[in-house]
Amino acid sequence: MLKIGDFSKMSKVTIRTLRFYEKEKLLSPTKIDKTNGYRYYENRQLLDLARIISLKQTGLSIDEIKKIVLDNEPMLDILKSKKIELEGVIKAYEHQLSKLNYLIKEKNMKEEIFEKTIPACCVYYKEGTVKQYSDLSDFIQTSGVECLALNPDLKCATPDYCFVNYLDGEYKDHDIKVRYSQAVVKNKENFNENNNIKFMELPDSKCICIYHKGAYDNLGESYAKIMKYIEDNKITIIDYPRECYIDGIWNKENTDDWLTEIQIPIK
Repeated sequence: MLKIGDFSKMSKVTIRTLRFYEKEKLLSPTKIDKTNGYRYYENRQLLDLARIISLKQTGLSIDEIKKIVLDNEPMLDILKSKKIELEGVIKAYEHQLSKLNYLIKEKNMKEEIFEKTIPACCVYYKEGTVKQYSDLSDFIQTSGVECLALNPDLKCATPDYCFVNYLDGEYKDHDIKVRYSQAVVKNKENFNENNNIKFMELPDSKCICIYHKGAYDNLGESYAKIMKYIEDNKITIIDYPRECYIDGIWNKENTDDWLTEIQIPIK
């Protein structure tokens, strides 16, 4: 038999670690001298220790190792579960690495791409066709007037959240099919609707986002940038992009001060 010091040297494992494994009942000494407390191990226990170390190096926790060593749970099932967990961690790190590479290469930090979750909300919406993009403001305004006529007590959610979806599936410079949505406070069971004004519940939405500063004429540049980011990172889009108007003609005289957020729902 080997004293704990010699066993430590042969296994290249510290005495402190051996005592920890003993405490956790993963590897107990073959013999403990009652007079002096010396601990002794047998050579065959080097194999048991090697197994513990090997499992630990895969990233298994002590509790997971116990399930294999002490409880005889199927090792393959635990390893497969750990593999799935690590693949998720790797995917998260790959996303962070991609983001770092983007930030390193990106020169215009005013158009930062980021990910966030939009909380679930109730919205009223109206779909229709505008002849050109400049008619969108009138479409939004008349939607609000029509909705309030049906629901005089309706209140917008705080903070304000409204957006436009383009429903054609491709870029069009005229006769553009749009949907305008406005988040509202849901203070009763049912709202009044008509052929134009409808209500729906939106679930939580994970989105890739970018802020666009300036006139709407240049929004295409921001769309191109965010779509390239999504393509480069193999991200799956699950719904129409949302064009969110934060500052615009209603509160900013200078078009340079207009602020729009593009939100693209992703898987």
